[in-house]
This record gives sequence, C-alpha cells and structure tokens, in this order.
Amino acid sequence: MKTSGIGGQAVIEGVMMKNGKNYAVAVRLPDESISVEQFVTKGLLKSEKIKKIPILRGIINFVESMGLGIKALTFSASFYDEEEQEKPQNEKKDKLAMTGAVVVAIFIALGLFVVLPYGLSLLFGKFIHSLTLLSFIEGGFRLIIFFIYVYSISKLEEIKRVFMYHGAEHKCINCIENGMPLDLEHVRGSSRLHKRCGTSFLLIVMLISILFFAFIRVPSPILRLVIRLVLIPLIAGIAYEFIKLAGRTENKVVSFLSKPGLFLQKLTTSEPDDTMIEVGIKAVEAVFDWRTFIDEDKHEPML
Repeated sequence: MKTSGIGGQAVIEGVMMKNGKNYAVAVRLPDESISVEQFVTKGLLKSEKIKKIPILRGIINFVESMGLGIKALTFSASFYDEEEQEKPQNEKKDKLAMTGAVVVAIFIALGLFVVLPYGLSLLFGKFIHSLTLLSFIEGGFRLIIFFIYVYSISKLEEIKRVFMYHGAEHKCINCIENGMPLDLEHVRGSSRLHKRCGTSFLLIVMLISILFFAFIRVPSPILRLVIRLVLIPLIAGIAYEFIKLAGRTENKVVSFLSKPGLFLQKLTTSEPDDTMIEVGIKAVEAVFDWRTFIDEDKHEPML
C-alpha cells in the first residue's frame, strides 16, 4: 500500500481533506446538495526547511491541525446556523476567535489528560513512595479517562453522524491508497480504520507519556507537573513520527504497535451511508488527483 500523504477530518455533515497547503471542505447541505469550498492554509511558519525537521515538524503539525480543524468545523457549522449567516463577516475577529478556541481547547485537554491524572496519582503518594510506580498509576488513570471520554462522546447523537463522516474520510483514503478507483462501490468496501488517524495519534501520545514521565524523579510535586507540561510538545512530536512511519510501512512490529489505535478507532468511526461517502469523494477530488496517483503506483518499478 502506497501512502497518498493526504489527511483530513470529519466536520458537521461533511468532510475536510488536506493535501499540502491546500484543503477543501465538502458539506451536505439541508437541501441535500453538496457544497465544496477550497482553501489554502498559510501555516505557522513560512520556512519549509524547519517543517522537515523530525519531531519539530510533528509539534508544528499538531498545532496547525488543531487550528485548521476548528476552522473547518466552524465553516461547516455555518451552513446550519441561520443566526451566524446573518452576521457580517469580520476576518480579524474571526482569526482572534479561532486563536482563542485553540488556546481554550489546549488548556482543557491539558487539564483533563495531564493535570487530573497527575492529581489522582498523588492520592496514592501516602502509601506508595516509588515515583516510577506512581507514574505508571498516573498513566493508568490517563488511559482510563481518555477511554471514558471517547466512549462517552461516541454515544452522543450529534457525534454519531460526525463519526460516520469520519469513517467516510478514512474509507476514501484507504480506497485510493490501496490502488482502487475512488467511486461508491470501491470506497464502500474499504476499511474505515487508518493508521494515520488522529485518534491513533492521541493514544500514542498517551502511551509515550507513560514512559517519559516514569523517568522524572524530581522530589517537588509542582516541579514534576511543570516538567510534564513542558514535555508534551516533545511527546507529540515523537508520536507524529510514529504515525507517519506507520502510514507508509507494513513492518510487522510497527503494524502490531498500531493495533491499539486501530481498535480505538472502532469507537471514533462508524460505517457511513452512501450519501456520506459521496461527500468524502468530493472532498478528496477537490485537493487530490487520485487517478494520476493510482496510475503512477501501477507503473512504479518493483524493487
């Protein structure tokens, strides 16, 4: 299987697909038609050399993906928010609101998945004096909280349709990366699970953090928490490199390590209907020449 390099996410009644600096958002409108809008993202940095540095590129990609994801979600929601459509557009205010949303999302994530598990692990400090063991207990709490969070949102009616579009996004990418034409029949038969999914990325971050935090042996509880927060970008960068590797190799070890993330995707993706697959196809075609990709793959010399 050859990696296409494209990625995306589910949005409100639609799919966002990104290829390099170009991305498109396809949304199924209330009248059942499909709206496809194409955009170009500027990114955090202009220097392409910096974006190619391992680990650092993962940190940059993580922040950019959060901003782009919120932007795409807001755009898709505007088709279903009559009050929002009546308001005059203010680009500067929109950018400030987007930045604020990203900052708030980061703080909530840190509080829920870093500070809370750490605080719960401290309750065992009266009985357990090994910082290493406490770190593993903390990691256990982190995984439990993460699984409860994912499972809980998967049961929300509004999220169920988003997860179906998430499945459509994955099926479209899997279809072309397996050398099949991007049409209803072939996409329908493709897997809804993908190694490069953001769900897998988050789980890898959780698992790597357990190993990293186990080596922090600072006496001060406050300092241990600060170091944990400081290490998050580095951990995200390493997790990105693993996900990137998993997406382009069939190595048995890497495939085995990818299985927990693929299992978790069974909660964050659902089988889409044909109308959702059609939206996913439109999003891909707006940013990616899949016909040329498949043709080049067929003519690529065997090593």
